Amino acid sequence: MKVLFVCTGNTCRSCMAEAIFNNNCNIDNIQAFSAGISIVPGSVASVNSAGVVERKLGGDIYKRAAVQLTEEMISEADIILTMTSTIRDILHSYFEKYRGKIFSLNEYVGEEGDIIDPYGSNLTVYEKTYEELSVRLESLLLKLKEDKGIN
Repeated sequence: MKVLFVCTGNTCRSCMAEAIFNNNCNIDNIQAFSAGISIVPGSVASVNSAGVVERKLGGDIYKRAAVQLTEEMISEADIILTMTSTIRDILHSYFEKYRGKIFSLNEYVGEEGDIIDPYGSNLTVYEKTYEELSVRLESLLLKLKEDKGIN
């Protein structure tokens, strides 16, 4: 199963979500990927995102290049989870035939609102976004286990 996390530039939220999910996922044959709807060519994970991931997970995403979302990625993913309802709505309008597998992350796990975009903010905001993602991804993993009948 392929889970695709999507944000705007793929340098903060979605790359943190990918790292957290892949680090914490204990379900066989599930892997997360991430992309952005409007990346800056040549950009990499933000220093603060990479720093938080390194401190919390021991992972190194400092040189992780931003990935531009493509229709091929959407077609190959089993579920697409966006960081905001606005991004979800944009994907619904551009990729109508994949509408049934595109949700905002919060919507999919039964929460309100959007994942805060820390871009350009201080480290405290990045840490808050990381913690919010951790909680939502824990809920996502429980939901996926339930859907697969895993205890």
